[in-house]
Amino acid sequence: MSSSANPRNNAYNDRRNGTAGTKPRLPSSRATAKERPGSSGDVVPDDSASNAPYRPNPSYKTDGYSRNTTERQTSRIKSQLTTRETLQVRTTSPGKKYAVNGDHLGIRRPRSEDSGRLSSPVTTTAPPPRAEKSRLPPWTPQASLIPHTTAPLAARICFPPLASLLPESLQPPPLRQLTQHDQEAAILEDLLYVLMGFEGQYVRYADSYNPSVEKDRLRGPQFQIAPGLDLSLRDLAYSVLKMATYYSAIEAFVEVQSREEFGAINHALCASIRKLLKDYLILIAQLENQLITNDSFSLHVLHLHTRPTNHMMFQIYTLAQEIVEKNTSPEDDMDGFVDDDNFDNILEQLKQGDALVIGGTSKKICKGGNVLRLLTGRLAYMCGDPDARTLLQTLLRDASRPYMMMLNEWLHHGGIKDPHAEFLIKEQKSIRREKLEEDYTDEYWEKRYTIRDADVPPQLEDVKDKVLLAGKYLNVVRECGGVDISTEVHDVPKSFDDPRFLDNINNAYSHANSSLLSLLLTTHALPARLQSMKHYFFLDHSDFFTYFLDLSASELRKPFRNVNVSKLQSLLDLVLRQPGSIAAQDPYKEDVKVQTNDVALTKFLMGVVNVRGIDQDETTENAAEKYRTPAANASSTEEDNNMTGFEALEFKFSVPFPLSLVISSKTVLRYQILFRYLLSMRHLENLLVNSWEDHNKIISWIHRSKGDRRIEMFKRRAWTLRSRMLVFVQQFTYYCTAEVIEPNWQRLMAKVNGHDISNDRGPGPPPKVSRTVDELMEDHVDFLDTCLKECMLMNAKLLRLHSKLTTVCTIFANYTARLTRDLFPADSTLVNTPAANKYLALHHHHPPNPSSTTTTTTATGKNAPSSSTSTTLPTTLTTHDPTKLASMEDNLARYEYSFNHHLRILLDALDYYAATETVALGRL
Repeated sequence: MSSSANPRNNAYNDRRNGTAGTKPRLPSSRATAKERPGSSGDVVPDDSASNAPYRPNPSYKTDGYSRNTTERQTSRIKSQLTTRETLQVRTTSPGKKYAVNGDHLGIRRPRSEDSGRLSSPVTTTAPPPRAEKSRLPPWTPQASLIPHTTAPLAARICFPPLASLLPESLQPPPLRQLTQHDQEAAILEDLLYVLMGFEGQYVRYADSYNPSVEKDRLRGPQFQIAPGLDLSLRDLAYSVLKMATYYSAIEAFVEVQSREEFGAINHALCASIRKLLKDYLILIAQLENQLITNDSFSLHVLHLHTRPTNHMMFQIYTLAQEIVEKNTSPEDDMDGFVDDDNFDNILEQLKQGDALVIGGTSKKICKGGNVLRLLTGRLAYMCGDPDARTLLQTLLRDASRPYMMMLNEWLHHGGIKDPHAEFLIKEQKSIRREKLEEDYTDEYWEKRYTIRDADVPPQLEDVKDKVLLAGKYLNVVRECGGVDISTEVHDVPKSFDDPRFLDNINNAYSHANSSLLSLLLTTHALPARLQSMKHYFFLDHSDFFTYFLDLSASELRKPFRNVNVSKLQSLLDLVLRQPGSIAAQDPYKEDVKVQTNDVALTKFLMGVVNVRGIDQDETTENAAEKYRTPAANASSTEEDNNMTGFEALEFKFSVPFPLSLVISSKTVLRYQILFRYLLSMRHLENLLVNSWEDHNKIISWIHRSKGDRRIEMFKRRAWTLRSRMLVFVQQFTYYCTAEVIEPNWQRLMAKVNGHDISNDRGPGPPPKVSRTVDELMEDHVDFLDTCLKECMLMNAKLLRLHSKLTTVCTIFANYTARLTRDLFPADSTLVNTPAANKYLALHHHHPPNPSSTTTTTTATGKNAPSSSTSTTLPTTLTTHDPTKLASMEDNLARYEYSFNHHLRILLDALDYYAATETVALGRL
């Protein structure tokens, strides 16, 4: 480029460096005229400066660029000029010459067809005298620095005054006074300035544009051309001015999006656009060189040279406008916007005690994956345009490099380096591993790392779950010391268009999965831990638990609020260390703790299920209302208050990290539900067995009454009902343990060990199958859910029926002791016998009551006081009561009807659900 272009480039560089406005361009006029060779001595303009000054300043001194020029008169124009004008002019380049006639603004090149162009005289108006100029108000534009922004390359100089604010003395002559050729020269000169973001003399910003408003700058200025321009030139000029609008908007976009809060992806995109703008400015410099050195350069040639660049700038401008539209402020979006990341950051600041900055974030910023999605969508839309496709591919490649760095760090090290919250994986830093020792929950696995679904690039949409799991797996291994994060990973893809992109994700996922599986199964012995939990929660080989119930029976009979948990824990520790017990050899017995739950199991499960079962006929329900037991109609509050230690007892199992990812709080809760259910069945079985023992050893049951057959029939009915209840409880316990838990447990352990037993393949070891940690976790939860469902704990109807049946059985087992006592006065052949009185004296202690003492007849026929034991018994126990048997028979009938009625409904419901939902229920 020639040295004549240096002043224009210096003007642009001065604006970038904050020195613009110090050397304004004053209105130029033709200063000299010379004869063209071969034009018969005609005087024609040789060159002109057509642009108005962009930043005029009266303090500027013209030095060598201003001079007093005395017009050279020739014989041809002496008669046409009436005055001699003395002008002070600054040229845009030292080599330009200026004329004083009407063509003083036209750049003239020696063309043969221009000879004789000035065939008619043009009258000009002389400028005001120096005395009049001195009386004009001074033009004193001011330049200042704007505040710092987080964009390191943003301009620091304030915006110059608009050209429309120039004083009248600095305004250029109207275009209508110029010829078409001079108009073209003036517009060409202006366009070169406008294409670099400056106003010209005749091409200026539209009145609606305000450069101090960021929205206007991002939208780009609209330009208006002074009136009087030829229509053909105006159309060409406006087509070129579109590129000037694009350039100004893109330049503002780069400055805004380069701020820190817009993230690394926007920074990389702006850096790529800045390279293209550099090529754009080189093109403008080349066009200026053509304007100065090429005589045939015209507005049409300028339009042709800028068409490819115009298309490129249009694509960048369209992309920039789409991104800007996403950056909506709360004032623009009346519906409101709440950023989850900002909300999480606020919560973290509150937890850490940091001060909050009110109004710190006022925009919904388009960054990260959203920018990449817009680029990808734009690329797909313009796939039929080769030039646009190449441009957008370049922008996407450059913008995705920071994203790929974050992706590779997550895939290969399990870490997140995302200071601007752009990555598709969001990390909740407030959830830390240290908290798992105190309160191990699922938050570490479920909530610490989550996917930002709205910020996932299209290239990762199909593999986002793999990306999440790969980093989560590797993060766990890294925290356990299994990954060296200091090593750098080489030979990885750097952009989305790399053909190894998907292979990199798949390989990282496989490596992370195998590393975590090996850590769980081998280093931390997950199968042995699960086997230990089976012993304690599913009562497998539960000799220790039977001994524990015997030792703690007196404590567990108390209301649950009065149970001493510390005493129960001591008894459990004693039992677990008993020599010869299976639990004594368990290495994890220290992790078992005793606790109580203050919510009844049925109430808790009903709150979980909260669904309606099969509705029974209200007529049947009403008919059975009179046979309902009082406990069946008790409120849930009373049920909770009346719970004993047997109903509230549960185990707590402590699991270290990283096993807590598989044996999480959700899974332990399921274990506890199954344990409480099995414990309730075991306790009910013990109560019925105790009733069976009473029926076989207490005299009131084994004594055969010869005087009243009703007594014997009543005993047989009671024995039959107790036997049916015991069979019902034992069958249910066997079904839950042997037909539900054990088969499902075997399938789970086969999956944990990496074998597939779903299909019978004949003899030989089962084949190995590839497993993932999440599949293992899902299999564990599925195993527990299946057990809960097949044990009828997840069906509201079956749960209610089962609860009513167990309640009837429990009340009847406790009622046996009262029946045993009431049989003595009901049987006339047994009442007041020595054996009866002895038993009653031993098991029923009452204070002595002289008024109710009884006497016995001695062998001599005289009435004598009975023994000392019999004198303490109430007369209701030593006197025959004929009405007692009728009352007992009525109560027994209530129990029989209630048990038979609910059992019949339960069997019908089991048949229905076995055919529609759970096939395993058909085995009952």
